[in-house]
Amino acid sequence: MNQTVVARAPGKINIYFRVGAPREDGYHPVASLYLAVSLFEDVAATARTDSRITVGLNEASTAVDDPESFPLGEDNLVVRAARLLAEHTGLEAGVHLDITKRVPIAGGMGGGSADAAAALVACNGLWGTGLTREELSRLGSRLGADVPFALSGGAAVGLGVGDELSPLLLRSRTDWVLALASYGLSTPAVYQQLDILRGDEAIEEPRAVDPQVVQALVAHDLVLLPGLLGNDLTSAAVQLAPELTAVLEMGRNAGALTALVSGSGPTIALLAEDPSHAGELATVLIDEAGIDTHTVHGPVHGAHII
Repeated sequence: MNQTVVARAPGKINIYFRVGAPREDGYHPVASLYLAVSLFEDVAATARTDSRITVGLNEASTAVDDPESFPLGEDNLVVRAARLLAEHTGLEAGVHLDITKRVPIAGGMGGGSADAAAALVACNGLWGTGLTREELSRLGSRLGADVPFALSGGAAVGLGVGDELSPLLLRSRTDWVLALASYGLSTPAVYQQLDILRGDEAIEEPRAVDPQVVQALVAHDLVLLPGLLGNDLTSAAVQLAPELTAVLEMGRNAGALTALVSGSGPTIALLAEDPSHAGELATVLIDEAGIDTHTVHGPVHGAHII
């Protein structure tokens, strides 16, 4: 048995996101088009001589401004993922989990879910528990709705609460610029704000992603695709962080094909024509407004051992 196994999992952007009214359990049904992008979380799982599960933050992490404030307790998703796998397989083994964070925290890109997915894959490899990708996905769904997609990666339609996935085969990549905020937004707070904004408005449960969106993405139609994308959470995210309006407008004025709030925000995703165009957009945002940016592409693979 290897003493250390390192797994990598991608962040995601929601390039299409429709949200229904809250269910009795408090969750909102969604119809989402997920895209895994080339901004990754790494989790290194190292065997311990006891049965404890511990976690640390790697100094190479770029998404954590204050390492002292980063939660390393029992509620950290990687700890919960490792414990869930051990309990599910009946294994009594300890592990130290070292996280390298690059996906913005509370940024609407599923960084915590990527951590959980990477921890499941790393521990599955370290402990030799032999669970299939499908079995890991079922376990992951108990940790969060976005964990199954972080495991599968690529591109997928997500229904239910986002965990009912139908993969899409994309032959072409899309290029994006991520405009990162210096703060996070609470996902529950954004959903709550959406409910407040909607008031008593009757909202139908979304049961499918617009087929035109899927067709345009699969065909890599960068003429039709930008006008079809959208995110129901945008109004709520902007209500909680009004400065996002200026960033969205700046991205469009700089020549982005479209500008979207990713998930619950505050990360903004700007669609570019190609890698060169993405670089130009990023330069404008940095030079004119000092905005922290990443150029990424998708789709990329889900959680895997490196």
